Amino acid sequence: MSLDTLTNTVVRAQAGNRDAFGKLVVEFHSRVYGMVMQRLHNTAEADEVTQEVFLRAFRKLPQLKEPKAFGGWLCRIAARMSINRAVRRPPETACEPASFEVLQEASDSPAAELMQLEDAEQLRTGLDRLGDLDRRTLMAFYFDGQSLKEMSVVFDSPIGTIKRRLHTARHRLHDVLIASMQPA
Repeated sequence: MSLDTLTNTVVRAQAGNRDAFGKLVVEFHSRVYGMVMQRLHNTAEADEVTQEVFLRAFRKLPQLKEPKAFGGWLCRIAARMSINRAVRRPPETACEPASFEVLQEASDSPAAELMQLEDAEQLRTGLDRLGDLDRRTLMAFYFDGQSLKEMSVVFDSPIGTIKRRLHTARHRLHDVLIASMQPA
């Protein structure tokens, strides 16, 4: 798609033309999917995140000031969303199918429930030992599910500062949890 055609299509999509946005999806789908797949290495997640990228782009399209910059703008959305997904997903484990049956049965046992309660209690205790700002930052991100942008507004701080606070608070919580597991 030429730059003039792209610009024209983006302007029409910004005006609410869904067919024009559909053309943009067709044009950029493989590029977005490739970027997401490169970060996530999982086809199911890459499909899901790619769809979320285009949904977000559709909602935020009126905010794009330079229609000719659509490709880069879309790629930045894809990069951020795939990084967020990679950071927030649990680690993957490869096991034989029979192992999953044992895990499922074991997770219903009283011992497993007791371990979950104990882990939750340790986490609560660790959070209580943190400073107020660290605790509120972690709670907002992990428990309230706030995005970095939302946290930026709530904490009245730039996104970069929020990222640094999250990083620091995670390390402090880690240190507190490790210290609490050490024998006295």
